[in-house]
Amino acid sequence: MLAGTAPLTITVGFWSTSSCKCVADVIEHPSDQTRLLPSNPDDGRGGFAAPRLSAILTSLVGDTSRERIAISDLLTATGERAFGALLFLFALPNLLPAPPGTSTVLGVPLIFLAAQLSLGFKPWLPGMIARRSLRRSDLSAVVERSAPWIARAERILAPRLGFLVQPTAERIVGLICLALSLILILPIPLGNFLPALAICMFAFGILERDGLWIIAGLAMLAICVGVVGSVILAVVRYGLVLAQDLWAWVEPLIAGIG
Repeated sequence: MLAGTAPLTITVGFWSTSSCKCVADVIEHPSDQTRLLPSNPDDGRGGFAAPRLSAILTSLVGDTSRERIAISDLLTATGERAFGALLFLFALPNLLPAPPGTSTVLGVPLIFLAAQLSLGFKPWLPGMIARRSLRRSDLSAVVERSAPWIARAERILAPRLGFLVQPTAERIVGLICLALSLILILPIPLGNFLPALAICMFAFGILERDGLWIIAGLAMLAICVGVVGSVILAVVRYGLVLAQDLWAWVEPLIAGIG
């Protein structure tokens, strides 16, 4: 049961593919769990296999009986695989054209989830986040744009290199995703895309128990650290140059006053 807290208004923008304008409308919305895709459909071989992420998303956005989709709906639909699914879903919009500030808003639940993964907790979100909802049409636009890429990734996903998705390894991945989420919410030029891409890779590895994608995420992490570090270093150097120029202009004035 998700704990309820005082209502909090959060606005998230997505870029509409049909009208090419920002649409933003996130409000409190009770979770409707009666029409969600089951988390363990029969795999046809006498066992049960969890649905692919693309099937979960298609089911949710294709449900025309609902106008809005709450974050708690996503949590319920993904079940035990919620960590990977929600990390992916909250990181994904940062790979697409979105209004300024989107990464900051989406980074907050990413921080919650990554921190819980690093501590070995079950996925949980505060009520003020879990009750937020998106218009189904807005989420559908994001899913439609990303679906081909998700489908390609799912075709090459397979359980392998299991030692990289064991609980201890997942906690390390959680710590890495936590650090990337903190970078994601900072207003750093070019600081959104690479951290979000690395989180998506880690999320795929957790979703399908695929250690190869964990390795891909680590490779992207190295690139991210190099690029973001270079940007931060350049900004610091530029700031120091400005400070020196300012001091060169102010120093004669101070000397004259003295």
